[in-house]
Amino acid sequence: MSLEPRPALTVMLAMSDSTRAQVLVPPVRQRLDAVATVLPIGPGDGFLADPAVRAALPDVDVLLTGWGCPRIGPEVLDAAPKLQAILHAAGSVKAIVDPAAFERGIQVSSAATANAQPVAEFTVAAIVMAGKRAFRLAAQYRLERRKGDAHGMPGNYGATVGLLGASRIAKMVAERLRSFDLHVLISDPYLTAGEAAALGAELVDNDTLFARSDILSVHAPLLPETVGLVDARLLGLLKDDAVLINTARGKIIDADALLAECASGRIDAVLDVTDPEPLPPDSPLLDLPNVFVTPHVAGAVGNEIARLGELAVGELERLAAGKPLAHAISSTELGRLA
Repeated sequence: MSLEPRPALTVMLAMSDSTRAQVLVPPVRQRLDAVATVLPIGPGDGFLADPAVRAALPDVDVLLTGWGCPRIGPEVLDAAPKLQAILHAAGSVKAIVDPAAFERGIQVSSAATANAQPVAEFTVAAIVMAGKRAFRLAAQYRLERRKGDAHGMPGNYGATVGLLGASRIAKMVAERLRSFDLHVLISDPYLTAGEAAALGAELVDNDTLFARSDILSVHAPLLPETVGLVDARLLGLLKDDAVLINTARGKIIDADALLAECASGRIDAVLDVTDPEPLPPDSPLLDLPNVFVTPHVAGAVGNEIARLGELAVGELERLAAGKPLAHAISSTELGRLA
C-alpha cells in the first residue's frame, strides 16, 4: 500500500486558541491540511518562551498568524531560518511583523481585504440609513413614543457622501455606492484624480470634503499624523444636519470637539469606534438622540471571521503552487498601515 506524499510546507499556527477555532472552520482546516504539515504546537506568550516551540522553529516554512500572535522580531526570525512567509489571518500586520522580515525577503500577506468587506457593508448600510436620518428619528420615536417628523429630512437622492481616506474599506464603499443616486467625494494624499474617478468619486481636499458632504465617513488609518485629524475646525465645516460616520478608529476624531457638535444638535453621528473605547457608562454620547453608537462590530464578527482564514489558506495554496501571493504586503506599505 502506497503512502500519501507528505506536504512540502511546514506550517506553525501562531494565534490564540479561540481565534484558531473561529478562523479555521472545518472546511478551511481541511484545505490547510491538504497543502501543509501543520505542527501541533504554537507560541503562547512568546515564540522562544516554550522550548518545544523554539525547537520546532528551524523546520517552519510558514507562520500562519492571527489575533493573539506574539510579535515576530529578529530573534524569532533567527530561530526560523527556513521561514518563507508570514500569512496573517487578520487585518493589520504592523503590530506583529518586524520590518526585519521584509529585509530578509520573507513574504508577508494580510487578510485585511476579508476584514474590510463587512466594514464596507456596514458603512454603506449606515450611509443609506443616515441619509434618511433614521437613527435620529428612531431615538425620538423610542423616547417620545410617537412617530417623529420626517418632513424636511434630506433623503438619499442626489446626496453628497464624503470618504476621508482611500483605504481598502473606502474603495469598497465607493464601489458599492455606484448603484445609488449619490455623489461621492474622496480625500486622500496618496490618491490621484484618475484613481478617484475610477472609483466613481471626485478627489477633493479635506476642507472641501467636509464643507460639501451631507454624510461624511471616516476611513483614514490611525497613525501619529492622523490622531485628532478631524478637529473642531474640520467638524465646523460640516453642514448643519450633516452626519458623521466613523468605522475607522476613535482617536482620529477629536473627542471633545465631536461631543460639542453633537450635543448642540447641529450634526448627527454614527460611531462604531470611539475615544475612549469602550465609552464610560456616563458618556453623554450614549444619551444623545442624534448619536448612534455600536460596540465596534463593523469588522468581521461571528461567522464572518471564517473569511479571514479562508483568505489566508488561499494564500498558502498559492505559495505551495509557486504562485505569487494575492494579498501581499510590501515594506513600503507598512508605514502607512494602521
